[in-house]
Amino acid sequence: MSNPELIQRYQQVLDKIRQHDPDHHVSLLAVSKTKPIEDIITLAEAGQTCFGENYLQEALEKIEVRPDLEWHFIGPIQSNKTRPIAENFTMVHSVDRLKIAQRLSAQRPTDLPPLKILLEVNIDDEATKSGFTPTELLSVAKEVAQLPNIELRGLMAIPSPRTGLEEQRKPFKKMKDLLKTLQQQLPNQTLDTLSMGMSGDLEAAILEGATIVRIGTDIFGARNYNTP
Repeated sequence: MSNPELIQRYQQVLDKIRQHDPDHHVSLLAVSKTKPIEDIITLAEAGQTCFGENYLQEALEKIEVRPDLEWHFIGPIQSNKTRPIAENFTMVHSVDRLKIAQRLSAQRPTDLPPLKILLEVNIDDEATKSGFTPTELLSVAKEVAQLPNIELRGLMAIPSPRTGLEEQRKPFKKMKDLLKTLQQQLPNQTLDTLSMGMSGDLEAAILEGATIVRIGTDIFGARNYNTP
């Protein structure tokens, strides 16, 4: 994809978000996994500052080139890979075990701002997906909120695919209600973030209070997973 096409896709995504979010409550996270640094630089020059990465080694190479951008880790987290995540990212969306939060807390350099984290929720209780169940979320959040060097900011979810706007809204409404419960139970925490919604369910997520939407293919085109 040439740069003009990339910019055009990016602007179309922004326009779509603003169509459903005229008051600018929603931030766009450009999911740049498997995409070259040149595309990221092009988008940065167009005003995009936040990028999401799933694969640690690839992400670290990009961060080395553009440390000035805001990098979010959104992929599965292995226990033995937490240190470079703690040292290089602004926010982590995919904290799915208490142990991961504890390791990120212990390994976040104290000369950096607290690492913002989101708890991943298995909102549809799918056996194949990681994340906390809604029933265990509150007790975990209370523990995470006590950890130093990290800042619990909210929740993330990837619901199972659904057809139709009203069906798509249902899991996102559950997420909104879960965040509201956490806000009531943890009034001293800044719990202001719902990371939910991708290309296929963007409108539903925004209608139910998403504050970050994660968009990849609609901006960058189809991914090439053979890219080294």
